Amino acid sequence: MSPTPDERTHLQSVDTSGASDLIYLDNGATSFPKPDEVYRYMDAFYRRYGVNPGRSGYDLCIESGELVEDTRRLLCGFFGGKSPDRLVFGYNATDALNLAIYGLLAPGDHAVTTHLEHNSSLRPLWDLQQRGVEVDWVDFDDRGYVDPDEVVARLRPHTRAVVINHGSNVIGTVQPVREIGAACRARGIPLVVDVSQTAGMIPLDIEELGAGVLCFTGHKSLLGPMGIGGMYVHEDVELRQTRAGGTGVRSAQRHHLEEYPYRMEYGTPNLPGIAGLSAGVKWVLERGVDAIHRHEMALWLRLRDGLRGIDGVVLHCQDSERDRIGVLSFNVEGLEAADVGTMLDVDHDIACRTGLHCAPMVHEHLGTDRIHGSVRFGIGPFNTAEQIETVIAAVGEIASLGRRRRG
Repeated sequence: MSPTPDERTHLQSVDTSGASDLIYLDNGATSFPKPDEVYRYMDAFYRRYGVNPGRSGYDLCIESGELVEDTRRLLCGFFGGKSPDRLVFGYNATDALNLAIYGLLAPGDHAVTTHLEHNSSLRPLWDLQQRGVEVDWVDFDDRGYVDPDEVVARLRPHTRAVVINHGSNVIGTVQPVREIGAACRARGIPLVVDVSQTAGMIPLDIEELGAGVLCFTGHKSLLGPMGIGGMYVHEDVELRQTRAGGTGVRSAQRHHLEEYPYRMEYGTPNLPGIAGLSAGVKWVLERGVDAIHRHEMALWLRLRDGLRGIDGVVLHCQDSERDRIGVLSFNVEGLEAADVGTMLDVDHDIACRTGLHCAPMVHEHLGTDRIHGSVRFGIGPFNTAEQIETVIAAVGEIASLGRRRRG
């Protein structure tokens, strides 16, 4: 599980001087820092070719358009897709999930989802449920995993979508999507998979997963900037258009274009975001997704075992070392999660995330909704073993304060 010395050197090739002594463990929200290659490429490309792509025939415009299409092909291959045109850019995973969910479901339809969902899926589904879509919500077990048989048992003749969060942003468990995907494919039901947490952290292949739509964001483990994301739509899936606008193609046509990618893309694309995403994905591919995952999971194991030994620290669904990503959620008895986060920040210069993490059903299952959520550490490729030891010691100090308050 541990990375080799060469992998450690390779992974840490980034200038973190701008972050001072900060230990950044909020990578589940946004990865930071980005590789230097991302910063340099965004700046250089936008300074030289930062014009609207595909709208005119001059050289700057052509170069911008080539970046968009090159990145489209890069991500198509990254997700195991067959047709680059089915790789659609959007603003983030929430944008993509909204396009996919509203593009598949209508009143009278049925959908299956889980209690592990982020609000990016939960809220569109809840909205549609109020409008006449039937939604089944499948719970997860005490280890943090959904039983694929229970998902399959909920499928009905009028099921038009299954929506699942591949990797939990709260507890880090990776769900058995392959088993669910195989059952969905056999029945012709599109499986929409939110890969926000797993894209760039573990290998993904839309065919192996049996997915119909993969929805991703660029600013987490793909190491791109904020404001860029999208989805890959399998060739067997058609999404209903729910928006319309400019594409720069066949402008005299009154109705929005029906072919991909224009079918699901609207207006001027985020060119700096696409440039940064391109550089981030190339960095991930050069280092290797498996090597990055081994590095992060070695640190997760060290962190999990260190926190497990502290009296008063309660870990949530952190038993299994398999089928998971480097996200760890915990509470300190006697202290509010927000107070723990403040002490980590102010007293120890450690950045983390506290609260409900935009996933309220997870916390309702854990019972942490009654105590205003949990503390979450999200490990990234530039974290080190030395930082993890510092974090364990800091939580130990904070837990001792909690014990004094309880006593």
